Amino acid sequence: MFTIAKILLPIDFSARSFDAADAATAVAEHFGSEIAMLHVLAPRLDLPLPTSAQMKALHDGARVEAEEKMKEFRSKEWGHLGVKRVLREGDPARTIVEYATEEHIDLIMMPTHGYGPFRRLLLGSITAKVLHDADCLVWTAAHTPQASSGVSANPRRIACAVDLGPQSGSVLGWASRLCREFGASLSLIHAVASLDPRLEDYGLSPEWRGYVIGEAKAELARLLETAGAHGDIHTEIGPIVSAVADAAKDVRADLLVIGRNSHDSMAGRLPTNAYAIIRESPCPVLSV
Repeated sequence: MFTIAKILLPIDFSARSFDAADAATAVAEHFGSEIAMLHVLAPRLDLPLPTSAQMKALHDGARVEAEEKMKEFRSKEWGHLGVKRVLREGDPARTIVEYATEEHIDLIMMPTHGYGPFRRLLLGSITAKVLHDADCLVWTAAHTPQASSGVSANPRRIACAVDLGPQSGSVLGWASRLCREFGASLSLIHAVASLDPRLEDYGLSPEWRGYVIGEAKAELARLLETAGAHGDIHTEIGPIVSAVADAAKDVRADLLVIGRNSHDSMAGRLPTNAYAIIRESPCPVLSV
């Protein structure tokens, strides 16, 4: 049985925190989940070096202010849910990951901070670190300013992007289970990079392009069959990030599921394409 028992919702009281809280509410109501709302007091490095007394006063004031904000945050709206309000101190990203591990969290729901054409080029550093280090599922809000950042209480279409590497079956498994849970339709997406070795040797002739796409579609069909899933298949040759984002937009996906491990990435848990897909996705992304 597919379930999400514990949701971790890190908040910084920004507008995007409220968006993420709305999304967490939708998930918690569907699965009967407990929400752990976590705020981390980070050291202030932008202030002149204070005396011990000044440091204590600043610390105590910040803690009291945070406690008051936490009590007020969604206090009326969350009366019907099981909510823990947790205040900790330290490095925010490290604290979020440690808490998720300690409490056996099933899903971390992170807001992103992609405002405007320049800031949108980067994920918030805390979100990026959590994506890299967390072992559980991580949901991120849509990063583009024109897109909806929330979660549909009844998603109609879930897209799943795979690279046909060893992790693809697991990623598709998560997407198909979500589709069954919500009664949603599934779209399976794969982009063949323009620099794929299969294309470098033979160029981009229409015949060879058709052959490569046909081979990819056959592999995707086998993947669906192995997973016991049903869905439509979308393949394209070109830049991976824009192809995936465009396909998710074309099918009007309410959620995009991607993998955080890559069979060809030696840089860590979150390869470059995953960062970029999260930035460019027209809908929230679930990273597994």
